[in-house]
Amino acid sequence: MNEPKWYDSAWLSAYYAAKDVITQVAPARLDEFVHSFDILRTSASFEPRHLPGLLDASLVEQIRNAIRTIPKDMYELHEMKSFGRFIVHDWPEFTRLQHSLVDRVSDWAGEQVEPCYNFLSLYTKLGVCEPHLDAPSAKWTLDLCIDQSEIWPIHFSQIVAWPEERPNLPDDWREAIKTNKAFQFKSVELTPGDAVLFSGSSQWHYRDALSHGAGKHFCDLLFLHYVPAGASKLIRAANWAELFGIPEIGEIPGIESAY
Repeated sequence: MNEPKWYDSAWLSAYYAAKDVITQVAPARLDEFVHSFDILRTSASFEPRHLPGLLDASLVEQIRNAIRTIPKDMYELHEMKSFGRFIVHDWPEFTRLQHSLVDRVSDWAGEQVEPCYNFLSLYTKLGVCEPHLDAPSAKWTLDLCIDQSEIWPIHFSQIVAWPEERPNLPDDWREAIKTNKAFQFKSVELTPGDAVLFSGSSQWHYRDALSHGAGKHFCDLLFLHYVPAGASKLIRAANWAELFGIPEIGEIPGIESAY
């Protein structure tokens, strides 16, 4: 089975598998299932919202101080090999910041949103972010630059419709995505205190590897993720069997962890 290959693609794999199950056991419900996710799709007219100076200098320093107080045993290491970064999920001070920005993010996104998860991402000299689409739990991402050794551009495609069929990607799919002119990639550069709002589940995005020259190379980013108001249950694949009254969906291997 040709499943998506990129980071954070488990949700789409579960979506395809659920469509397969519904086609077999309740084909008349397939359109209902597909259109139930319209709330998670992004308008083709949306463009990333660059927000220079969103955080003032005192707030940036407050966040830096908060980072220094995080115990080392709280850092997650499982993305060091693939991303070259340490991460911390849902640190209380950052969650409070996330909630305080709900109204503003709703205005920028053009729809009412609610907070989902957040994480601090401390990229080391090994930092890289391969091209990918996020799961809809990150439909809206507010990417905040906290500190860095150098400007590290992030590249965004235009809005793309979710692939309703499993993608047929070549072995060099990373480069194929980055060089696909149809995606019309544009770059955004952030400095400390700047932010960008984008729709990660409907925009390919990536960062090339950080510089490897002499000196310390790093980038500290804070990612605040939001979903449409009322969508929190829908974004979890483990809920679909109950939501749609099709118990066979719950038997899909790994569906409980697709989020």
